[in-house]
Amino acid sequence: MKVSVVVVCLNAGEELSATVQSVLMQNYEDFEIIIKDGGSRDGSLEKLPEDERIKVYREEDKSIYDAMNQAIRYTTGDYLLFLNCGDYLADAKVLGRIVKVICKTGADIVYGDLRRRGQNAVIVSPEAITDFVCYRNIPCHQVCFYHKRLFAERGYDLAYPVRADYEHFLWCKYEKKASFAHGDFVVAEYEGEGYSETKENLKKATGEHRRITGKYLGKKCILYRGIMIVTLQPIRKKMAESRLFSGLYQGLKKKIYGAGKKKG
Repeated sequence: MKVSVVVVCLNAGEELSATVQSVLMQNYEDFEIIIKDGGSRDGSLEKLPEDERIKVYREEDKSIYDAMNQAIRYTTGDYLLFLNCGDYLADAKVLGRIVKVICKTGADIVYGDLRRRGQNAVIVSPEAITDFVCYRNIPCHQVCFYHKRLFAERGYDLAYPVRADYEHFLWCKYEKKASFAHGDFVVAEYEGEGYSETKENLKKATGEHRRITGKYLGKKCILYRGIMIVTLQPIRKKMAESRLFSGLYQGLKKKIYGAGKKKG
């Protein structure tokens, strides 16, 4: 089973090499790295190591998601992972573990957990992708491996410049009836403070979230919005992002997910 790891970049500097090295160190060797560059002039591409599994394509693009759509055309793997520059696979066994989950479950989307760099806690992904999870917080694309068929019909919708990956995830679930499986291990280290987390784009993300959830979840959004208010979601978000409290919060979250898994 071949895995395509997609990295889009533009003047990424040393972060590009670091991201690529985290993939090259994998002990599972049937993969390719598709680098879609938007026209870098900082010499970052020239610093990449010589390896036949690294394939570089240079083409102008309009946005991050436009670049991802372009990259998809060049992939030859069975499953696709999208890593941003500055994000790393957590250790050398990640791809091997993911392939084992895929072979065991046959799921269309296999995802794991995330570690945010600088924090001591693992951001735990839910065991099941429910409607409420789709409203609240899905696993980020850095930990999701998609069967390539989920991009055969369409890629990321550029009408959502900040949250196109979120919209595509929900489209996979509700329109393509994709199956999901969770791997109980850390897939990637996330740099944070990227494109979607700037002050301006956080505001845009809120509006896009409302449009996307309304499109796929309809009136359920009213209920879920109420649950978020009652359960003090803004306070929980601050705890999850706090270096002091994130470990405790994520630990409790994992226990809750684990209890739900045993019950199920």
